[in-house]
Amino acid sequence: MTKGKPVTRDRKPAAAGARGVGSLVLPHSTLLLLFCAVLVHADPPRAPLAQEDRTNGKNTLAAVEKLRQLTTACCASIESPLGRTLCTATIVGEDGYVLIKASEVPELQKTRIKFSDGRSADLREVHRDTRLDLVLAQAVGITGLRTVSFGEAHALTLGQWLCSVAEGGGAPRIGIVSAKPRKIPGEGAAMGIRMDEKPTKDGKGVRIVGIASESPAEAAGLQEEDLLITIAGEKVAASRRVYDIIKGRQPGEVIDIRYLRQGKEESCRIRLASRTKVLHNWEGEDFANGGVSLRSDNFPEVLQHDIPLLPTDMGGPVATLEGKVVGINIARVDRVTTFALPVEAFWTEARQWIQADRHPPKAVPAK
Repeated sequence: MTKGKPVTRDRKPAAAGARGVGSLVLPHSTLLLLFCAVLVHADPPRAPLAQEDRTNGKNTLAAVEKLRQLTTACCASIESPLGRTLCTATIVGEDGYVLIKASEVPELQKTRIKFSDGRSADLREVHRDTRLDLVLAQAVGITGLRTVSFGEAHALTLGQWLCSVAEGGGAPRIGIVSAKPRKIPGEGAAMGIRMDEKPTKDGKGVRIVGIASESPAEAAGLQEEDLLITIAGEKVAASRRVYDIIKGRQPGEVIDIRYLRQGKEESCRIRLASRTKVLHNWEGEDFANGGVSLRSDNFPEVLQHDIPLLPTDMGGPVATLEGKVVGINIARVDRVTTFALPVEAFWTEARQWIQADRHPPKAVPAK
């Protein structure tokens, strides 16, 4: 008995222009017809949303109109002697106590507060905390205010809706929690100048060779070729010393500068900004579409959200859609980022400042 050859099946290669799908082989033409059929039955592309229907459009904000009274009535506008809005305040005591972003009001006694009911008053500074960048103040002679109702910031989740106020409390804005709470380190302060690293011929002063656009130095009127003589009362002769003096200060702090311009001695006062703000915006790019806060870093903890606000809106409350205030806006950082101090980071201390001011220790009679 002879063995036959094993039976084999012919396996023809797939024709050019065909693709295998499992055990099924389809030519390109068939795949194209199937794809076209899908396109025919697909939904047509949607037109972009009208401006009034977008996140902070008038139709969307109408849905949260009830929050207006829970937010706008609990904040006020801080104004300069000329009536320019400087920042916003959050009302924390019916007898006039408010919390304000400290770096925006280095000279609080020169400002006034204006409430949503039309009343205005001078401010008395009670306590300033540079770590939190908050100042507790009291509106002189004002009572009967509506105070915020605090909730819990640490209970928030990513993507949760929040509400805040713009235009000194006149307009609601909504957005979401955009990052987990965290500490924001700082890189010190800056005034926005480049200096000649070579010492002057007589060893006195430091020459300015560049001024950052929209910087504290530019705002104060400093120019290239000015010769810095003293910084905050200290004589300077080396660029490194100027750098060290400024970096050790807090953004928002005001310092005195004396300088020579064309042989004539001049003086000015400069309100410092965060070094990160100055470096990011050296060439004058408005990467925030409305500006960045003078102090935008060095916070023990922040709640980050994307509500579209301006630096002048800082100091105002940020709340849940149930009206519970979970923080105070503390820094506008860029086009889509605002930092708020979570309530857990400041309210226990602030409440103690209020109590101590309301009930100061009684004087002890001299013996």
